[in-house]
Amino acid sequence: MSRVSCGGDHISPEKHVSNPLWPILVETVHSIIMFPQHKAYTRNAILTEHPAITPAELATKLGISSGEAMVILHELGEEKTEASKSPPSSQTK
Repeated sequence: MSRVSCGGDHISPEKHVSNPLWPILVETVHSIIMFPQHKAYTRNAILTEHPAITPAELATKLGISSGEAMVILHELGEEKTEASKSPPSSQTK
C-alpha cells in the first residue's frame, strides 16, 4: 500500500480521501489550467514506465504541487479500478 507524506506524518490514500479537506483540494487542483495535461501525461507516459510512482516523486518529476500529484494519482487509480470492473465490450461482427 502506498503512503503519502504530509509534513513528516504518513497517511494512507484511504485516509486522505476521507479527510474533510479532500474535496477542497480536489476542487482547487481541478482549477489549475495545466491539470488535464498533467493528468494525461502521467497516464500516458509516466505510469507506463513507473506504475508505482509516489505522489512526492510525481510532484518532483512534473514540477507540480504534492496536492496536485495526490489528486492525479488518486483519480487515475479510480479510473483503472473502474476499467477493471467493467465487462469487456462485445465486438460486433
